[in-house]
Amino acid sequence: MNPRSIAERLREIAERVAIDHGLELVHSEVAGPENKPIVRLFIDKPNGVTHEDCSAVSHYLGTILDVEDFIHSAYTLEVSSPGLDRGLYKRGDFERFAGSLAKLKTSSPVNGQRNFRGRLLGVDGEDVLFDDRTNGQVRVPLTAIAKANLEIDFEAELHHR
Repeated sequence: MNPRSIAERLREIAERVAIDHGLELVHSEVAGPENKPIVRLFIDKPNGVTHEDCSAVSHYLGTILDVEDFIHSAYTLEVSSPGLDRGLYKRGDFERFAGSLAKLKTSSPVNGQRNFRGRLLGVDGEDVLFDDRTNGQVRVPLTAIAKANLEIDFEAELHHR
């Protein structure tokens, strides 16, 4: 099975496992060398995931992966929360976190720029609307986004607490 097929099969299985546990699959990936891959899952739920959530998903998914045996070498399975700088991978992520601080990196320049920091404004059609700190409002095609993460507003967090 080629690496892309492994990643797709993993995502399908991980999505079902997450749903079965009342969780959202934020992202799955297969990284590292072919002979010792690292299988990573990022899971979430409204009030955050617990160690028990990660452990349960890891055990359940590990059992399925061992039975299905489509990863033909020893692998390391990592299951965790998406963290404070949660990655944004799907259209729904950009819609859900509208109003949040974020940073984006594009695969090709948009208005002469590839790196953006600022506030997500939402999604319109096939574009993410973004208020960039440097250049103001910009439309970034979803297909051009290579990497996107939330940023923590530490000042607001400290003020909130």
